[in-house]
Amino acid sequence: MIARLEGVLRELGPTRIVVDVGGVGYELNIPLSTFAELPDVGKTVALHVHTHAREGAIQLFGFYATTERAAFELLLRASRVGPKLAQTILSGISPADLLAAIRTGNVNALRAAPGVGTKMAERILVELRDRVHELAAMVQPGESELADPGETAPTVLIREQTLSALLNLGYPKAQAERALAGAEEEAGPESTLETLVRVTLRRLAR
Repeated sequence: MIARLEGVLRELGPTRIVVDVGGVGYELNIPLSTFAELPDVGKTVALHVHTHAREGAIQLFGFYATTERAAFELLLRASRVGPKLAQTILSGISPADLLAAIRTGNVNALRAAPGVGTKMAERILVELRDRVHELAAMVQPGESELADPGETAPTVLIREQTLSALLNLGYPKAQAERALAGAEEEAGPESTLETLVRVTLRRLAR
């Protein structure tokens, strides 16, 4: 089982990357929170990995922080939550906010993800309520997931990446474009990719 990978970032997308380790390219699926932390293509990157093996197929899921991987593996313990859905949920909520949602029974915090209706969100919260100890031990009190904006990409590029991420997460294009247009006004012209995606997901959940 692969638990960690360190190598050269060869391909970079909002939900998928390729890391070259000793001449072997590893494809990893990632949540948007991890995407926001990654360096440019050609730079060295180190990620925590969850190896998912099922019916002869192996998928790797990469995470910038151990708390992200812990939150991902916690979600997998809920019935009918597979790795793709867990990745999608974590693209719209931080580990700290997920922990808070489970503890308080905040259904709306999970309904932002495509494929998660009210009944599924309620079931996830109930099933995971008594299983959050490991994640709780890793999340610091008052912790929030704030990305360092650094140098922002051009607005057009950020918009294209946001739309691509939403489509990869399963939203219909027309619905994603409408929500994105409103999110751009709400977030402002200087917003980062992660901010724009989170605002758009929040609007989609309304």
